[in-house]
Amino acid sequence: MTALHAVDLLDQGEALAIRWADGQRTRYHAIWLRDNALDEATRSPANGQRLITIGDIPETTRIESAEIVDGDLRLVFSPEGKQVRFPADWLRSHAYDRAAEAGPNHLPPEVETSDGGFDVATVSEDFSAVTERPDALRRWLGHIRRYGFAKLTSGPLKSGALLEVVASFGYVRETNYGKWFEVRTEVNPTNLAFTGLGLQAHTDNPYRDPLPTLQVLYCLENSAEGGDSQVVDGFRAAERLLADDPAGFDLLAKYAARFEYRHADHVHLHAKRPMIERDADKRLAAIRFNNRSTAPITDVPYDHMSGYYTAYRRLGAIIDDPAMAVSFKLMPGECFMVDNTRVLHGRAGYAATGGSRWLQGCYADADGLRSTLAVLETQAEGTAS
Repeated sequence: MTALHAVDLLDQGEALAIRWADGQRTRYHAIWLRDNALDEATRSPANGQRLITIGDIPETTRIESAEIVDGDLRLVFSPEGKQVRFPADWLRSHAYDRAAEAGPNHLPPEVETSDGGFDVATVSEDFSAVTERPDALRRWLGHIRRYGFAKLTSGPLKSGALLEVVASFGYVRETNYGKWFEVRTEVNPTNLAFTGLGLQAHTDNPYRDPLPTLQVLYCLENSAEGGDSQVVDGFRAAERLLADDPAGFDLLAKYAARFEYRHADHVHLHAKRPMIERDADKRLAAIRFNNRSTAPITDVPYDHMSGYYTAYRRLGAIIDDPAMAVSFKLMPGECFMVDNTRVLHGRAGYAATGGSRWLQGCYADADGLRSTLAVLETQAEGTAS
């Protein structure tokens, strides 16, 4: 980490500027530094949560003095007379005085998009290794974060084994389909997924708010002809749409679509979200695409509806492009997990006779994955140092 070189007070202590050894310069406001003080009176040493409110900080807070001590920044705030220290690496990693990132669709730095040329073997890990060894679990969860998709092989052939996958990093999210659900042909299916029909690559359950952010599909039998699994990187599809039709991209990102699911008289789910969602930093945050569950779209003004549908059609054509799909046949004991906010999944049709296809599916939430991965990465860094 780059070292502190010098520090200067600005505006009578309302802010300060740090000059770093690599020549960079960053500024910090006094109120921000006081609010983020790392001492035990400000933050709990047990969990890092703040122990004061913004109202506890005097409105007249200034930096009375600032100096570099043993590589750290030591500050004294007035009118409290409070002394705190900030490690150089903490200040650098939390700097907010930086140039704005360009482009309305840029991706988070840990994300890498892909198309149909993607090699599934590069994101495949052994079931036993992932459920027993932290290094293998860290690697597998890292695949999900980077590519939005990963696979497990050589798992047990037992009902409910998918719950062990989720337990390795988080918790199952139970829905009206149960803790998990069976994916095989039914005589009177409650969902088209439970038939032998081919399924266009789609977001699962877009009619929920919040959307299930992770989905696991675990194979127990697959002797049917056809039925290959397919995944499509929705972020790559959005990138292609932006390149082909920037105005259409903006329409799908600006206006909300509506999604709905009803079954009998005991389930009625609906949500309203854009098909292309961006976060506060204008990065791609989510793709919601599911033709089967799209309700009448009524939040697009008349003058923009035609253009909206043109963009919707174009996005669908990109998603259906064979060059976008990563296809593979799940074998018994194999499973895959997708980031359901990003990677669309589907399957080729299969014969309902002359073989069997039995998968089990469940949902989980990405916050558990991110938490587990962060802990594993911190532990690995500590071991390496």
